[in-house]
Amino acid sequence: MNQKWDDIRVVAFDADDTLWDCQSWFDEVEHKCCDLLSPWATAREVSEGLFATERKNLPLTGYGTKAFTLSLVENAVRVSHEQLTGDIVMKLLDLGRELLLFPTTPLPEVEETLKQLSQSRRYQLVVFTKGELLDQENKLRRSGLEQYFSHMETVSNKTEKEYRQLCENLDVAPEQTVMIGNSFRSDVVPALCAGAYSIYIPYHVVWELEKSEEFPHERLQKISRFGEILEILG
Repeated sequence: MNQKWDDIRVVAFDADDTLWDCQSWFDEVEHKCCDLLSPWATAREVSEGLFATERKNLPLTGYGTKAFTLSLVENAVRVSHEQLTGDIVMKLLDLGRELLLFPTTPLPEVEETLKQLSQSRRYQLVVFTKGELLDQENKLRRSGLEQYFSHMETVSNKTEKEYRQLCENLDVAPEQTVMIGNSFRSDVVPALCAGAYSIYIPYHVVWELEKSEEFPHERLQKISRFGEILEILG
């Protein structure tokens, strides 16, 4: 391991699609929404309209389940030309509510890796995620992984500013911090810009707004299995 990686003190983990599956549940809700709206639009029209609505609402609503549900209903009203009946609106709201309760079963090798890192007492393990505070806290609790983390921060977005603030809150330098996550746009680029290290572990599904062109960097490692984190950090 590079000497500079030996200086890592804080290991920050993204939550959704890094510690547990998330996007697959959102994709399933989108498919069900397409079925509900099939009398008025094709699945492609519904999906493209939903993405456009989410992107438009993002500056005001931010990320998260409630923001997604609002866009889900708004898009449905639009594509149906305001012909939605109350029962369909309720079904859409129920679909959104399901996303607040889905099981956050840890992904392969996650718990074993966190357990070993925690037992080493070499690092402070934290969760650094974006979205809605209560929803993210509930997902971590349901996952059973809460015991491995000493700190959790949920922010409205992940930019260089938020990464620097995280380091300040933890009283650690960016170069003593590594961010681990599945989004190159949110977990890699801003962390590197802040001066931190990053371990990128792609997930098999990715939200359209999280897609980003990848590039190599001296402070970046790309892995395919969660357990490889132990090989990098020692």
